[in-house]
Amino acid sequence: MTSMTRMTRNRLRVALLVTVLAAAAAVALWPSMGPSMWPSMGPSMGPSDPGTPPVVAAPPAPDMDALRARAALAPCPEPVGDAAPAGPLAGVTVPCLGAPGSVDLGTALAGRPALLNLWGPLCGPCREEMPALAGYAASPGAIPVIGVEVQRLPAGGLDLLAALDVHYPSVSDPDGALRRALGSPPVLPLTYVVAPDGRVMQVNPPEVFRDPAGVRAAVERYLGHRAVG
Repeated sequence: MTSMTRMTRNRLRVALLVTVLAAAAAVALWPSMGPSMWPSMGPSMGPSDPGTPPVVAAPPAPDMDALRARAALAPCPEPVGDAAPAGPLAGVTVPCLGAPGSVDLGTALAGRPALLNLWGPLCGPCREEMPALAGYAASPGAIPVIGVEVQRLPAGGLDLLAALDVHYPSVSDPDGALRRALGSPPVLPLTYVVAPDGRVMQVNPPEVFRDPAGVRAAVERYLGHRAVG
């Protein structure tokens, strides 16, 4: 075998080896081609992306006007007379639940007594005592009763009031401004008696009212018989 023949065979071996190595490298690189490479190969070449959540339509917003009409709450309190706001309610403004707009509670209740009842539509004891509060509010000589929905569920609150046939004025406290002003503990229901001079007294220990007479007794305990009509 001549030296020229040996050289030719060596070159062929080298060329064959290079071809084999190139093919192996191409096969080794395929798994590392992520999904970003697949679209260029046609829509049927790549798998679906399991990390993309399905598009879910947002639930429709509640029709607050319809809920308010169904609940038919008494109007939220407005200022009576020229008394200046005082006590912890001064400067506390909250949304009215039964109608659009807000209520400055300090100004609206200045110079007159009231009963504030903090509640929420998810509170079972609240649901139990609201008819008793409504019965008291409709009785002769009662001071104004104002419900305060504090669970940030105004639509659910209106629905519950309508279901219970409870119609005394109510506001909501979505930002917790009223609860902070009163230093309210994290329990429900809570009832406060507001004096004409702006003092706010928590009914303590907290109780769940069972009848209008129990509400009246609590009011008289904090305001006295003469302060209540």
